[in-house]
Amino acid sequence: MITVSTDKNKLDVPFIQNFLKDVYWAAGRTIEEVQTTINSSFCFGIYLDDKQIGFCRVITDYVIFAYVMDVFITEEYRGKGYSSILIEKMMNEPKLKEVKIWRLATSDAHFLYEKFGFNALATPEKMMEKIIK
Repeated sequence: MITVSTDKNKLDVPFIQNFLKDVYWAAGRTIEEVQTTINSSFCFGIYLDDKQIGFCRVITDYVIFAYVMDVFITEEYRGKGYSSILIEKMMNEPKLKEVKIWRLATSDAHFLYEKFGFNALATPEKMMEKIIK
C-alpha cells in the first residue's frame, strides 16, 4: 500500500541522505545538511508498506511562493507512477493551497511537472541567482 505523509518524524533521514549524496543536484550533501534542510522545509515522504521509497520538500511562505526541491523516488520503484502520486499529494496539500507561485528546477523531469501545470518561466530575464561554492 502506498502512502504519502508530511510527518517529519516518519522520515528516514539516513535513507534520504544516502540517495541525495550521489545525485547531481545534491552531491556530497552531509546528513547534518540534510537534517537542516528538512527542519527548514515542508516535507513529504512516500512509503510502500511503511518503507520509505521517495521524498520531496517545499520551501514556502504558505501564501505567495513555494519552491520544490529534492524530489526523488528510488531507482527500483521508478516507472510505477509513484512520483506522480507524490507530486499530486504535494500540490493538493491543504496547508499549501493558498500558494500562488510555485517554482522548481529540473534537468530531466519536465514531463512529470508539466502534468501538474508547471511550465518554463514566462519571463526568465527577470530571474536572478547567486551561487556560492
